[in-house]
Amino acid sequence: MRPEKPLASIKRAKRFRRELTKPEVMLWQILRQSPGGHKFRKQHPAGHYVLDFFCARANLAIEVDGFAHDSGDRPERDARRDAWLAEHRIDTLRIPAVFVLKDATEAVNAIIATIEDRLICFGKAPPSVASATATSPSQVDGEE
Repeated sequence: MRPEKPLASIKRAKRFRRELTKPEVMLWQILRQSPGGHKFRKQHPAGHYVLDFFCARANLAIEVDGFAHDSGDRPERDARRDAWLAEHRIDTLRIPAVFVLKDATEAVNAIIATIEDRLICFGKAPPSVASATATSPSQVDGEE
């Protein structure tokens, strides 16, 4: 079951979509093209949180972490957030912003490899096979 999306999170997500950081923009330019047949959402609300990117089929949040995530109370906040998401069957892949800035294509390759490993573990068909036989988007996501 997907987490609720409070109105405040939806509004925050809409604002964040207009205020992407440079690494997020670089990543989105590639992810929006559905690499490997995988679909992504940017600044996706999940509970009281907003995920940088989300692949629903793999139940994977992709977070681009800048230097701020290493200081103050951010590591603890990120750990609480990741734990809450895990309770809702969403795992988090954290990618350093410097990695994206250095080579966004390589960052996307790492994301796709993680997604494909997860789909194998979930026993889900590759997107090209799943979308060819599905009659609705929910069937592609493995939902009834």
